[in-house]
Amino acid sequence: MQQTLSDKAVKEAHQLLEQALYELKRVVVGQEHLLERLLVAVICKGHVLVEGAPGLAKTLALKSMAQVMEVDFKRIQFTPDLLPADLIGTRIYNPANGSFNTEQGPIFANFILADEINRAPAKVQSALLEAMQERQVTIGRETFALHQPFLVMATQNPIESEGTYSLPEAQLDRFLFKILVDYPSQDEEFIILERVAELGLPELNPILSAEKVVELMACVPQVFLDAKLMSYIVKLVQASRALQGSTLLYGASPRGTLSIALAAKGLALFRGRGYVTPQDILAVLKDCLRHRLILSYEALSRQKTADDLLDELIDSVEKPAVEV
Repeated sequence: MQQTLSDKAVKEAHQLLEQALYELKRVVVGQEHLLERLLVAVICKGHVLVEGAPGLAKTLALKSMAQVMEVDFKRIQFTPDLLPADLIGTRIYNPANGSFNTEQGPIFANFILADEINRAPAKVQSALLEAMQERQVTIGRETFALHQPFLVMATQNPIESEGTYSLPEAQLDRFLFKILVDYPSQDEEFIILERVAELGLPELNPILSAEKVVELMACVPQVFLDAKLMSYIVKLVQASRALQGSTLLYGASPRGTLSIALAAKGLALFRGRGYVTPQDILAVLKDCLRHRLILSYEALSRQKTADDLLDELIDSVEKPAVEV
């Protein structure tokens, strides 16, 4: 029998997350979807892949969230000449006593911004993969646990392709979300200009702590997910595999199924509920699956996107009626 959260625990989690979102919106204008998904990802122990043009406040969003949660933030600029040791650290020889000392790299922080991750070679991407999946790093013969909470937000620039290395499907599958970030509206851009040019960015107030975030992370698995909704998630993922051969080379894996369920629980908690609704599942579906679908040449030639196929998939699966 699944343990469920008390109304008090749900209310407290909702209030804290809403306060954190409000604080973030004082600095970041017009990217509410990105901010909400970052908050959901961190309490779900997930990682986020963000795709968007430069200058859309991606770095500012994660840096501000680190300030609101009072945790460490590190930005790593990925380049073709980056080495795994530049990311995770290395062993340094001490000639005074003939021993080796371990120098930890920038990956030892709570929030990591992996900027332009597709510019790094495969060795560096593999080193990041262990940190993301196992939440630990191996340097020489020693293994070090990473800080908690731990979140990697990786960015990709969709404009440039020269000098980039496509992320392998195995690594893409490790990201809980893939978020598409678009330009702000005219009104939002005016507010950005007004704040930066005239007022300057405000000082952020700490709302959470690392310990409190870890407590919220423990709450997410206790959010109730009805068996009918579990079946709905499975049918949606199975429907993606049914498209293989025509518009898709590969559908979503079982990790996609688990990601949808986990993200829906996190979103439900964020919205002040101790149970998941069909709307929660549909809200996170595209963010959870768009990077897990490998489109066929035929689909690409017809200028189809993963989101287009997911829209068709949603329409093809009947939404269950669940009492809430």
